[in-house]
Amino acid sequence: MSRIVICEMEPLIPPTATQYFAKENYNVMNDPRTQIFYDDARHFVLTTREKFDIITSDPIHPWVKGSATLYSREYFQLVKDHLNPGGVVTQWVPLYESDMDTVKSELATFFDVFPNGTVWANELNGGGYDVFLMGQNEPAKINLDALQQRLESPEYFRVAQSLRDVGFNSMYDLLATYAGQDQDLKPWLRDAEINRDGNLRLQYLAGLALNISQEGPIYSEMLKYRQFPANLFTGSEAVMQHLYAALSATTSR
Repeated sequence: MSRIVICEMEPLIPPTATQYFAKENYNVMNDPRTQIFYDDARHFVLTTREKFDIITSDPIHPWVKGSATLYSREYFQLVKDHLNPGGVVTQWVPLYESDMDTVKSELATFFDVFPNGTVWANELNGGGYDVFLMGQNEPAKINLDALQQRLESPEYFRVAQSLRDVGFNSMYDLLATYAGQDQDLKPWLRDAEINRDGNLRLQYLAGLALNISQEGPIYSEMLKYRQFPANLFTGSEAVMQHLYAALSATTSR
């Protein structure tokens, strides 16, 4: 990775994060590859001519004023248009302090732009907490054998260590967070509302879920539609079977 671009509205955040979390974030603020823009993220993407290999969006809950614009169809199309070939976009979606209709709207809106999108879960004691959505211009394909070789190579030691730091001690621990994809979740999302700039309906849906704790039921309901993604993963028979077992274990919790 030759360049890291960070877009942040609050100038106090980068130095404060560095003061307290430099070890956890690998001192990214002082990395010579890093360039920080103090700007609204959507305005930055709208006005830049640059394209990126990875765009990751981690906004606050959509019931916070203005945040729903970072969950709209138009925003997702904007970031899609700023991806390099083979590029990836990820979007944080909270399950806590949310409800079923809100989460469905967030996923359906993302998948409307990224029809090959996938969902990856962050669990809390085996239950739901939040998820990340991942999308690309082209269908994703993850070669498990190649991924394992990378994680075992000295070049990727820091990547593997950072995963171990948060409890992912193997490739299977990481990939077992897979929680579904667009084609499997279509029946669940059939009646979901698409969040658009013209109405920002999500802001009001999410507001109704403030202080609600439904992350467990939402996650469990989502997993009912999950199928083994043979279209997403490829690899030797042994690693595919191991991954199948890892995913099955998360379903049976």
